[in-house]
Amino acid sequence: MQNLFIAAILMLGFLITFQIAKASEYVAVLRGEEKSRKQTNKINGFMLLAFLILGLIGVYYCNTRLEGKMLAFGSSASDHGLLVDKMMKYTLWITGFVFIITQVLLFWYSFKYQESDKRKAYYLVHNNQLELIWTVIPAIALSVLVGFGLFYWYKITGDAPKNAMLVEVTGKQFGWEFRYPGSDGILGKKYFKKIDAANNNPAGQIWEDPANHDDVFVEQEMHLVVNKPVKLIIGSKDVIHDVGLAHFRMKMDAVPGTPTTMWFTPLFTTKQMQEKNGPQFVYELSCDQMCGKGHTGMRGTIIVESQEEFDGWMASKKPQYYTAFPWNDPAMLKKDTVKQATNTSVTATGTQLKARQTESSVQAKSQN
Repeated sequence: MQNLFIAAILMLGFLITFQIAKASEYVAVLRGEEKSRKQTNKINGFMLLAFLILGLIGVYYCNTRLEGKMLAFGSSASDHGLLVDKMMKYTLWITGFVFIITQVLLFWYSFKYQESDKRKAYYLVHNNQLELIWTVIPAIALSVLVGFGLFYWYKITGDAPKNAMLVEVTGKQFGWEFRYPGSDGILGKKYFKKIDAANNNPAGQIWEDPANHDDVFVEQEMHLVVNKPVKLIIGSKDVIHDVGLAHFRMKMDAVPGTPTTMWFTPLFTTKQMQEKNGPQFVYELSCDQMCGKGHTGMRGTIIVESQEEFDGWMASKKPQYYTAFPWNDPAMLKKDTVKQATNTSVTATGTQLKARQTESSVQAKSQN
């Protein structure tokens, strides 16, 4: 029904435009074609001038009214995002200045130099000075923008600091998986043919690699430490996804079989952002690459917290190796040892009690 309504509106608009064009032709015939053309040019000149004034007012209004909504929640929440925000600001200043100058000249000239019997058009064959101006000025502006862009690009895409924490991010239809290295700080090796969720190996970890024995695997929720660099190692299980971090101004494709990386430093905890933007605030990880009909629901949550909170969260998680092989879990072995010791103690106590009861019975019979 909605599609039919939209089609009817478009058809009505076409008919109205067609009728206006036909009416204009009839008016031109009645008034005389030359007179009608001059009057139409004059009307168009005034309309172009009005469009210039109203358009510039609209641009100013939209930029001031929506200034805080052009980017996610104002200022960026990462160090690299601040560089992106600066680059966008410089770009808007330069292109905005050029936009205003060119639009004012375009519409003012259209109004001022409209058709007139008192003026004859001048045909300019060539002017070296004008050619130089409109070639050199854009070249300088673009060189400045490219220079800033390259400077920030090398900062953003450079090597991560040596103290950066590692997080492996894997996209799948339609969700996110995360793997953290344990106390050794090394992510164990994996192989896609080893992926077996039914046997508690959703990441395809190679259990023969000792580095895998302390890796922690979680889904849909990524935990980061505030003011600590983090390096994301990104991959995909099926199709091309994209790790989109709007609040951090970062994104990177997740490609099957080809790991990609990016790094940044979170500047604000989730609690700090909730204090600034309301309790409903959530750091979101979204898929920014069309990946199927469930694409819009492919969202994850990012928790940015203090080092102590992160350490407590990690301590509460069991390495995936012990989920796959619970009999190797030190906690389970400790429980079994305690249980065996308890059973042995209970058995010994029972034996001692029975011996005492037998001894007491023998003594009673001898006294009789």
